[in-house]
Amino acid sequence: MNYRSLTSLEIEQLQNNGCSAADWNDVQVSEGFSPMYVRQVAFSGTIRLGRFEKSITLAGGLSVHTGIYNARLHNTTVEDDVYIREIHNYIANYQISEGVYIENVNAIFVDGETMFGNGARVPVMNEGGGREVPIFDGLSAHLAYILTVYRQDYDAIQNIQKRIDTYANAQKSTIGMIGKNVRIVNCGVLKNIRIGDYATLDGVAKLTNGSITSNQDAPVQIGSGVECEDFIISSGVQILGSTLVSRCFIGQGCLLDKQYSALDSLFFANCQGLHGEATAIFAGPYTVSHHKSTLLIAGMFSFLNAGSGSNQSNHMYKLGPLHQGVVERGSKTTSDSYLLWPARIGAFTLIMGRHTKHSDTSDLPFSYLIENASESYLVPAANLRSVGTIRDTQKWPKRDARTDRHKIDQINFQLLNPYTIQKVMNGVAILEDLEKQSGKECAHYIYNQCVIRRSSLCHGIALYKMAIAKFLGNALIQRLALCKFTSIEDIRTSLLPTTKSGVGAWSDLAGLLAPQDEISLLMSELAVDKLSLEDIQIHFEKLYANYGEYAWAWSYDKLLSFWKKPMSQVTIDDLIEVIADWKNAVASMDELFCRDAKKEFNQMAHVGFGIDGDELQKSQDFEAVRGNFEDHSFVREVINHSAEQSKLGDAIIARLTAVK
Repeated sequence: MNYRSLTSLEIEQLQNNGCSAADWNDVQVSEGFSPMYVRQVAFSGTIRLGRFEKSITLAGGLSVHTGIYNARLHNTTVEDDVYIREIHNYIANYQISEGVYIENVNAIFVDGETMFGNGARVPVMNEGGGREVPIFDGLSAHLAYILTVYRQDYDAIQNIQKRIDTYANAQKSTIGMIGKNVRIVNCGVLKNIRIGDYATLDGVAKLTNGSITSNQDAPVQIGSGVECEDFIISSGVQILGSTLVSRCFIGQGCLLDKQYSALDSLFFANCQGLHGEATAIFAGPYTVSHHKSTLLIAGMFSFLNAGSGSNQSNHMYKLGPLHQGVVERGSKTTSDSYLLWPARIGAFTLIMGRHTKHSDTSDLPFSYLIENASESYLVPAANLRSVGTIRDTQKWPKRDARTDRHKIDQINFQLLNPYTIQKVMNGVAILEDLEKQSGKECAHYIYNQCVIRRSSLCHGIALYKMAIAKFLGNALIQRLALCKFTSIEDIRTSLLPTTKSGVGAWSDLAGLLAPQDEISLLMSELAVDKLSLEDIQIHFEKLYANYGEYAWAWSYDKLLSFWKKPMSQVTIDDLIEVIADWKNAVASMDELFCRDAKKEFNQMAHVGFGIDGDELQKSQDFEAVRGNFEDHSFVREVINHSAEQSKLGDAIIARLTAVK
């Protein structure tokens, strides 16, 4: 925008409007500027003013004309059609973009050079230090995961940190930015803050040293009583209700509200924190805590549902808060559950009661971890028959609050995948080995500080094998459904993987499922400083895009192990056997889900219904509120799923039989 000096007539008009300047020569304006809408304003330093031609209609229908009223501006540029009113102290060292609305604010200023939160070190997981993550406004959960847990790869970690520091230094400025159409109303002090387009700050108490990466597609909202310092707030975030944030990264689509307190923590896509507290946590995507007295501390979580009063401790001995824990994806904690770190909890585990034995159940996923007389009892695979597990995996994609066109975190939602199934396979081997070593007559087995009952061990093996059959059969059917074949040779050719990656172990990089050989390749490139931050993000996006091919390579390898022969010797009967096992597994698991769902409709569930009536009225009241089992949408969905899958399996078997 081109600016010019004020005319003598414009200076006179401004003075008549109660305005003053340390030096009117330092005040410049754009063509079309009118002094009419600048009143009771004190100018100092370099000032640039745009045109004020539009009116703004507020909630309730009140219309106000853009302009500057009752304010003090220092070293500030105000672009076209901005509304500024009642600045109790001053605005200093800011570029204010067009369409901004600012009213009843104490102070907005940049004091010296600042990087707006970029480069701030967050001592995640270990409060004593050693896993600090430098945050910046493009940080992904996956890069943060590498920075947090791959500390042994010293050169790679140092190079990533150097790249982030270079980026952070490039953001260094003495001038802050308020983006287009931002609304700032009834706020306290905003110091060293960069605000993206379309953000709303309403009643904010204090913001210090941070970036708000709002945009038109995914505006940020920060509400009453909120205080933040040393932070990055990503697009689409809501921070409301007197929440306190210090040294934190808040990822896309997150919600913090109701006096939540967050210190030294990383929150990634779609996390929610209400009422409770977080200290030094790595909150991977969909980490959710909605209850008072819930403390998450010094742990790594993702897809977590934390029950009321859940907490952990990271003081085991006397050297301070040095201990940490990992609760893998999809787990839940019940009310008043407790974990004494260090501990590692397997994926999709339900945690009930208090646990102080430092268990490692990472190779026994989908389990219940239950306190019984101060002992930690493990029920392997119990969550594989839980309707709640299926409901969770269905609701996560539906609850994706990210509206930004560019989604930073690459999230895989699949319940059964190479990562969880390799754990399941490990679980089968562990349980069978326990049975072999201790004997079939043993009433209880001990594994990593946990007690496993005989019946739980047997049921766990059966459920795990069912899950393996379901996953491998599903992978095979999906591949065959895409193939056009008239002979076994066509089938063998079509089933060959397109990549060698994925055959070995897999990792969960805080929501992104990836083969470890691909991660190793990435780490080797990082160790020689080949990749920029943009290159790293592209690499993660490619891992996400190629998940299907990697997963098939893994499944193909496991199928060959199951058949105990090379693909050149695989027959039609071998393929049909896998599909038949898959059909049985799908039918059996769907039946278990229906049985579990039916518990929600038994007589015990009727307690509290029909309060003033008899048994008939109790049942009628229950059905009026909850419906009945047969008509429930989830039950119908499960029944339909079982029928559709059976039909699909029969169709594939028919195609295979035709070329036999």
